[in-house]
Amino acid sequence: MDQLGKRSAVLVDRQMLLLEALDPLVTGIGIDVVGKFTSVASALASLDDIHLDLLVTEIEMPAGEVDGLELIRHVRARFPESRSIALASTDEPRLMEAAFGAGAAAYVLKTTHPDDLLSAIRQAFLHSVFFANIPGWSNGSAIDDEQLPVLTRREREILQLLAEGHSNSELARMLWVTEQTIKFHLSNIYRKLDVSNRTEASHWAQVHGLLSAPAGT
Repeated sequence: MDQLGKRSAVLVDRQMLLLEALDPLVTGIGIDVVGKFTSVASALASLDDIHLDLLVTEIEMPAGEVDGLELIRHVRARFPESRSIALASTDEPRLMEAAFGAGAAAYVLKTTHPDDLLSAIRQAFLHSVFFANIPGWSNGSAIDDEQLPVLTRREREILQLLAEGHSNSELARMLWVTEQTIKFHLSNIYRKLDVSNRTEASHWAQVHGLLSAPAGT
Protein backbone atom coordinates (compact mmCIF):
# COMPACT_ATOMS: atom_id res chain seq x y z
CA MET A 1 0.00 0.00 0.00
CA ASP A 2 1.36 3.41 -0.92
CA GLN A 3 1.79 5.88 1.91
CA LEU A 4 -0.62 8.43 0.51
CA GLY A 5 -3.02 8.43 3.44
CA LYS A 6 -6.79 8.41 3.09
CA ARG A 7 -7.62 10.40 -0.05
CA SER A 8 -10.42 10.51 -2.58
CA ALA A 9 -10.36 11.02 -6.33
CA VAL A 10 -12.59 12.02 -9.21
CA LEU A 11 -11.84 10.76 -12.73
CA VAL A 12 -13.03 12.50 -15.89
CA ASP A 13 -12.67 11.34 -19.48
CA ARG A 14 -15.05 11.25 -22.41
CA GLN A 15 -14.34 7.52 -22.86
CA MET A 16 -15.88 5.26 -20.24
CA LEU A 17 -13.45 2.50 -21.21
CA LEU A 18 -10.52 4.65 -20.09
CA LEU A 19 -12.30 5.55 -16.85
CA GLU A 20 -12.79 1.87 -16.09
CA ALA A 21 -9.07 1.30 -16.70
CA LEU A 22 -8.05 4.26 -14.49
CA ASP A 23 -10.24 3.22 -11.57
CA PRO A 24 -8.24 0.14 -10.43
CA LEU A 25 -4.95 1.97 -11.00
CA VAL A 26 -5.91 4.78 -8.65
CA THR A 27 -7.58 2.58 -6.04
CA GLY A 28 -4.54 0.31 -6.18
CA ILE A 29 -2.40 3.01 -4.54
CA GLY A 30 -4.90 3.55 -1.74
CA ILE A 31 -7.01 6.40 -3.13
CA ASP A 32 -10.80 5.99 -3.16
CA VAL A 33 -12.50 6.84 -6.45
CA VAL A 34 -15.66 8.72 -5.46
CA GLY A 35 -16.75 9.78 -8.93
CA LYS A 36 -16.27 8.91 -12.62
CA PHE A 37 -17.66 11.23 -15.28
CA THR A 38 -17.63 11.35 -19.07
CA SER A 39 -18.21 15.11 -19.19
CA VAL A 40 -16.83 18.10 -17.33
CA ALA A 41 -20.34 19.47 -16.84
CA SER A 42 -21.35 16.34 -14.90
CA ALA A 43 -18.21 16.54 -12.77
CA LEU A 44 -18.81 20.21 -11.98
CA ALA A 45 -22.39 19.45 -10.94
CA SER A 46 -21.13 16.86 -8.45
CA LEU A 47 -18.71 19.11 -6.56
CA ASP A 48 -21.32 20.16 -4.00
CA ASP A 49 -21.88 16.56 -2.96
CA ILE A 50 -18.36 15.16 -2.74
CA HIS A 51 -14.95 15.94 -1.33
CA LEU A 52 -11.91 15.22 -3.46
CA ASP A 53 -8.17 15.31 -2.97
CA LEU A 54 -7.21 14.21 -6.47
CA LEU A 55 -8.63 15.08 -9.88
CA VAL A 56 -7.52 13.14 -12.94
CA THR A 57 -9.11 14.73 -15.97
CA GLU A 58 -8.91 14.77 -19.72
CA ILE A 59 -8.44 18.39 -20.77
CA GLU A 60 -9.41 18.15 -24.46
CA MET A 61 -13.19 17.94 -24.75
CA PRO A 62 -15.51 18.04 -27.81
CA ALA A 63 -16.24 21.46 -29.30
CA GLY A 64 -18.97 23.29 -27.44
CA GLU A 65 -18.37 21.48 -24.14
CA VAL A 66 -16.62 22.78 -21.03
CA ASP A 67 -13.01 21.59 -21.12
CA GLY A 68 -10.84 20.03 -18.44
CA LEU A 69 -8.89 23.22 -17.86
CA GLU A 70 -12.03 24.88 -16.51
CA LEU A 71 -12.65 21.90 -14.25
CA ILE A 72 -9.11 22.09 -12.88
CA ARG A 73 -9.61 25.77 -12.07
CA HIS A 74 -12.93 25.07 -10.28
CA VAL A 75 -11.48 22.19 -8.27
CA ARG A 76 -8.44 24.19 -7.22
CA ALA A 77 -10.70 27.03 -6.05
CA ARG A 78 -13.07 24.75 -4.13
CA PHE A 79 -10.45 22.33 -2.76
CA PRO A 80 -7.19 24.32 -2.42
CA GLU A 81 -5.24 21.36 -1.02
CA SER A 82 -6.23 19.05 -3.87
CA ARG A 83 -3.99 17.96 -6.75
CA SER A 84 -4.99 17.78 -10.40
CA ILE A 85 -3.48 15.57 -13.09
CA ALA A 86 -4.12 16.68 -16.68
CA LEU A 87 -4.55 13.92 -19.29
CA ALA A 88 -3.97 14.79 -22.94
CA SER A 89 -3.36 13.16 -26.30
CA THR A 90 -0.62 15.61 -27.36
CA ASP A 91 2.45 17.25 -25.85
CA GLU A 92 1.77 20.53 -27.63
CA PRO A 93 3.57 23.25 -25.61
CA ARG A 94 0.58 25.63 -25.75
CA LEU A 95 -1.71 23.03 -24.18
CA MET A 96 0.86 22.03 -21.58
CA GLU A 97 1.37 25.64 -20.56
CA ALA A 98 -2.39 26.16 -20.29
CA ALA A 99 -2.74 23.07 -18.09
CA PHE A 100 -0.06 24.19 -15.65
CA GLY A 101 -1.48 27.70 -15.75
CA ALA A 102 -4.87 26.33 -14.69
CA GLY A 103 -3.25 24.65 -11.71
CA ALA A 104 -2.39 21.12 -12.84
CA ALA A 105 0.30 19.39 -10.80
CA ALA A 106 1.27 17.11 -13.70
CA TYR A 107 0.66 16.73 -17.42
CA VAL A 108 0.38 13.11 -18.55
CA LEU A 109 0.00 11.83 -22.09
CA LYS A 110 -2.63 9.17 -22.63
CA THR A 111 0.00 7.04 -24.32
CA THR A 112 2.15 6.93 -21.19
CA HIS A 113 2.77 3.74 -19.24
CA PRO A 114 0.36 3.32 -16.29
CA ASP A 115 3.31 3.29 -13.88
CA ASP A 116 4.27 6.79 -15.01
CA LEU A 117 0.76 8.07 -14.26
CA LEU A 118 1.01 6.58 -10.78
CA SER A 119 4.42 8.14 -10.26
CA ALA A 120 2.96 11.53 -11.23
CA ILE A 121 0.24 11.09 -8.60
CA ARG A 122 2.78 10.10 -5.96
CA GLN A 123 4.99 13.07 -6.83
CA ALA A 124 2.05 15.44 -6.51
CA PHE A 125 1.49 14.38 -2.90
CA LEU A 126 4.88 13.16 -1.67
CA HIS A 127 7.32 15.76 -3.09
CA SER A 128 9.62 13.09 -4.51
CA VAL A 129 11.75 12.86 -7.62
CA PHE A 130 10.84 9.63 -9.45
CA PHE A 131 13.38 8.18 -11.86
CA ALA A 132 11.24 6.07 -14.17
CA ASN A 133 12.70 3.95 -16.95
CA ILE A 134 16.21 5.46 -16.75
CA PRO A 135 18.79 2.68 -17.17
CA GLY A 136 20.69 2.05 -13.96
CA TRP A 137 17.79 3.10 -11.73
CA SER A 138 15.27 0.60 -10.37
CA ASN A 139 11.74 1.25 -11.49
CA GLY A 140 9.84 2.75 -8.60
CA SER A 141 12.83 4.18 -6.74
CA ALA A 142 12.53 7.73 -5.51
CA ILE A 143 14.49 10.29 -3.57
CA ASP A 144 12.26 11.76 -0.85
CA ASP A 145 13.44 15.30 -0.32
CA GLU A 146 11.13 18.29 -0.17
CA GLN A 147 14.01 20.47 -1.31
CA LEU A 148 14.29 18.69 -4.67
CA PRO A 149 12.03 19.82 -7.50
CA VAL A 150 9.59 17.46 -9.18
CA LEU A 151 10.59 16.88 -12.79
CA THR A 152 8.44 15.03 -15.29
CA ARG A 153 9.78 11.94 -17.03
CA ARG A 154 10.39 13.94 -20.24
CA GLU A 155 12.10 16.77 -18.33
CA ARG A 156 14.46 14.30 -16.64
CA GLU A 157 15.26 12.74 -20.00
CA ILE A 158 16.00 16.13 -21.57
CA LEU A 159 18.04 17.27 -18.58
CA GLN A 160 20.17 14.13 -18.71
CA LEU A 161 20.83 14.53 -22.44
CA LEU A 162 21.46 18.25 -22.02
CA ALA A 163 24.07 17.58 -19.35
CA GLU A 164 25.80 15.20 -21.75
CA GLY A 165 26.38 18.11 -24.11
CA HIS A 166 23.67 17.76 -26.75
CA SER A 167 22.37 20.89 -28.50
CA ASN A 168 18.70 21.80 -28.84
CA SER A 169 18.64 20.64 -32.45
CA GLU A 170 20.25 17.32 -31.48
CA LEU A 171 17.74 16.86 -28.67
CA ALA A 172 14.87 17.53 -31.06
CA ARG A 173 16.15 14.90 -33.51
CA MET A 174 16.84 12.34 -30.79
CA LEU A 175 13.41 12.72 -29.18
CA TRP A 176 11.42 13.22 -32.41
CA VAL A 177 10.01 16.60 -31.38
CA THR A 178 10.44 20.18 -32.59
CA GLU A 179 13.07 22.56 -31.26
CA GLN A 180 10.24 24.73 -29.95
CA THR A 181 9.09 21.81 -27.80
CA ILE A 182 12.63 21.36 -26.48
CA LYS A 183 12.81 25.07 -25.63
CA PHE A 184 9.48 24.83 -23.81
CA HIS A 185 10.71 21.91 -21.71
CA LEU A 186 14.00 23.67 -20.98
CA SER A 187 12.22 26.77 -19.74
CA ASN A 188 10.22 24.59 -17.32
CA ILE A 189 13.37 22.78 -16.21
CA TYR A 190 15.21 26.06 -15.55
CA ARG A 191 12.24 27.38 -13.58
CA LYS A 192 11.91 24.25 -11.45
CA LEU A 193 15.64 24.01 -10.74
CA ASP A 194 15.92 27.77 -10.16
CA VAL A 195 18.77 28.05 -12.66
CA SER A 196 19.36 30.43 -15.55
CA ASN A 197 21.11 28.46 -18.26
CA ARG A 198 22.31 25.13 -19.64
CA THR A 199 25.55 25.19 -17.65
CA GLU A 200 23.78 25.58 -14.32
CA ALA A 201 21.21 22.92 -15.24
CA SER A 202 24.00 20.52 -16.25
CA HIS A 203 25.75 21.13 -12.94
CA TRP A 204 22.52 20.33 -11.09
CA ALA A 205 22.21 17.05 -13.01
CA GLN A 206 25.78 16.10 -12.13
CA VAL A 207 25.37 16.93 -8.44
CA HIS A 208 22.18 14.88 -8.19
CA GLY A 209 23.55 11.83 -9.97
CA LEU A 210 21.55 12.05 -13.16
CA LEU A 211 24.64 11.20 -15.20
CA SER A 212 25.39 7.98 -13.36
CA ALA A 213 23.89 5.97 -16.24
CA PRO A 214 23.58 6.33 -20.01
CA ALA A 215 20.69 8.43 -21.23
CA GLY A 216 17.43 6.61 -21.93
CA THR A 217 15.63 7.01 -25.24
